[in-house]
Amino acid sequence: MSDAVSSARKDYAKGALHKEDLPANPMLLLNQWVADAAEVDPEDYNAMCIATHSLSGGSNGRIVLLRALEDDCLRFFTNYESEKGKEILASPQVACIFFWKELERQLRVRGKAVPSSDAVSDAYFASRPRSSQIGAWASRQSRQGEEVKLTERIISYQAQFEGQDVIPRPPFWGGFEIYADEIEFWQGRPSRLHNRYLYTKQGPSWSLGRLDP
Repeated sequence: MSDAVSSARKDYAKGALHKEDLPANPMLLLNQWVADAAEVDPEDYNAMCIATHSLSGGSNGRIVLLRALEDDCLRFFTNYESEKGKEILASPQVACIFFWKELERQLRVRGKAVPSSDAVSDAYFASRPRSSQIGAWASRQSRQGEEVKLTERIISYQAQFEGQDVIPRPPFWGGFEIYADEIEFWQGRPSRLHNRYLYTKQGPSWSLGRLDP
């Protein structure tokens, strides 16, 4: 296996990035790249790895789903009492990354994550399937527990909300919004000479620089 991994090679040649073609606002290009990814991978295009500072002093990473992309932020939803929720609330500087192999593109974002407003979290929670709403109430996300106990809690909440058209959002569940300080666009190129451009927030505007591959 180790020989196979060390000898694996792939040349990237599906696209290119040129500085003169890049917009002044990286969110415009970010939106376009997400839209492009949705066309080639409609099931998983919004999967992103988010890295946080561990409460023990190290670092953590996991995959979450991007659920909204607005003019100035990326939004996802989670249990605020989960491991990542607690870590973000304690240390809001995060990093996230997308990799779209079909397009040979990578997108890196670094910035600050803050909880969404109650109105935003309520609206998204109301759009979820009923089973997912029940699951949000029942799951003690990231904590150790027995599956039978989870099943018991699911049954209990199903009974509690039976006959109710609207299930309220748990107070411990909601959105996080990532406001970017840096956004890097990476386009694979032949011979590992990839195109990389880094946007850095400078007050209300952005500066743009090229990075060596």
